[in-house]
Amino acid sequence: MPRIAEQELLVTGGVDTHADTHMAAAVDQVGRVLGTEQFPATAAGYRAALAWLRGHGELAKVGVEGTGSYGAGLACYLAGQGAEVVEVIRPNRQARRRRGKSDAADAVAAALAALNGEASGQPKSHDGAAESIRMLRVARCGAVKARTKAGNQLRDLVVTAPETLRQQLAGLPRERQVELAARFRPGDLAGPAEGAKAAMASIARRYQELTAEIARLDAALGELLTRAAPKEFMAKKGVATQVAATLLATVGDNPGRVRKETSFAALCGASPVDASSGKQERHRLNRGGDRQANSALWRIVMTRMSCDPRTKTYVARRSAEGKTKKEIIRCLKRYVAREIYKALCRRGQPGRPPAA
Repeated sequence: MPRIAEQELLVTGGVDTHADTHMAAAVDQVGRVLGTEQFPATAAGYRAALAWLRGHGELAKVGVEGTGSYGAGLACYLAGQGAEVVEVIRPNRQARRRRGKSDAADAVAAALAALNGEASGQPKSHDGAAESIRMLRVARCGAVKARTKAGNQLRDLVVTAPETLRQQLAGLPRERQVELAARFRPGDLAGPAEGAKAAMASIARRYQELTAEIARLDAALGELLTRAAPKEFMAKKGVATQVAATLLATVGDNPGRVRKETSFAALCGASPVDASSGKQERHRLNRGGDRQANSALWRIVMTRMSCDPRTKTYVARRSAEGKTKKEIIRCLKRYVAREIYKALCRRGQPGRPPAA
């Protein structure tokens, strides 16, 4: 039987991540700081950081800040090397105000949070189709915003254009305005009318290019969803391409990290938060979580409220009980979150094609 002095020391690591460098810290089982060290945010730096942490003893786990941004690459590397990685939220501001702010202090705080169990969430693996879906959605959202901006600019130019142009375009649907403006061939730009034509044509062609880009991204998302999303999930009423892509990106490529249905509801901001005090017992709206996932649940609920008989019956019953429309929608979002959890997190792994 090995003596206590011969047993290998258990070490917990913590990393404060940044764009160019990462600060690592190591603590023992009772929270004593064994050291801090800075490493570059590169593949070589990841290897050096892991070797440094393991050089202090047996590595139990590593708490990493920003696993969805600056720490994504490090978290993936550590997980690939067999290290247990937990996601650490930013340090408590009150505690930071008392003890000051530094990268080394944040790294130690991350290690202590992983040691005492305060940080226990498993980060996304970022290694499957769900990550591709997330990135394509980022590109699509940017294109949609740019197209909306272009459409608003064209509308404003029509309002202030010379009378001949304004009569030609005013009152037409947006798509028809874009089609006509894209055909303009301006002459001498010194005249206000020709300058307006040049500006409108530029904006209209940009609008058309963005529309084509959005269509290409929608096609790519549809293809990925066909391969990655469970059929049971896609068959649910109210779940279409954009809703499905949003929820798959929220769950990630390792759905097993969401262990409970209540955790998924909290992740989507659809879980009521206890706000009781003294004799008063009540719950308040959860304003946290992934707001895009919350919006996806809202879309499902609104679709079902308009065309699903069972949902219509539920709405009528709760309305008769005195519930407001907002309260009913919150209840329905909670029920929908339970359905989505069973379809995405209990079956297969979204983001990974099923095995043949």
